[in-house]
Formats: sequence, structure tokens, C-alpha cells
Amino acid sequence: MGGVSEKMLAQTLQTLERDGFVHRDAKPVIPPRVDYSLTGLGREAAEQVWALARWTERRLDAVRSARETYDERKAHAP
Repeated sequence: MGGVSEKMLAQTLQTLERDGFVHRDAKPVIPPRVDYSLTGLGREAAEQVWALARWTERRLDAVRSARETYDERKAHAP
């Protein structure tokens, strides 16, 4: 992954594993190989994040309109 250090990725994956979102499967091979997969809890969380992302995309025009209204009010405030 670009822009993410190996250390930060490892820490994040360890946290996700600890929290029950991912399952870590270390393979006893050379070179070492580790596979990660979502748990049931992880799949449930991913569905919620995906739903929020879809909602955000659908409501983007409303957010832009709110920003414009806010900015216009601020520009003309004493």
C-alpha cells in the first residue's frame, strides 16, 4: 500500500485482529506468508462503512449546498 509504512500496517492489522475484525493465518512456509480475512464482525463493519460511503455520495449535493450557504453567510457577517 502506498504511503503506509510496514510498521503502521502491521500495527493496524494487529489492532483489527485484536478487536475481532480480521483473522490472521500465518503459513509455515519460506518465505513467510500471512493471509488476513474478515471475520463475521469485520464483514458487518465493512457493510456499515460501505452504506455510509454510499449515503455520503448520494447526499454530496446537499453538503455542497450547505457549505455554500455557510460560506456566503460568513462572507457577509460583520
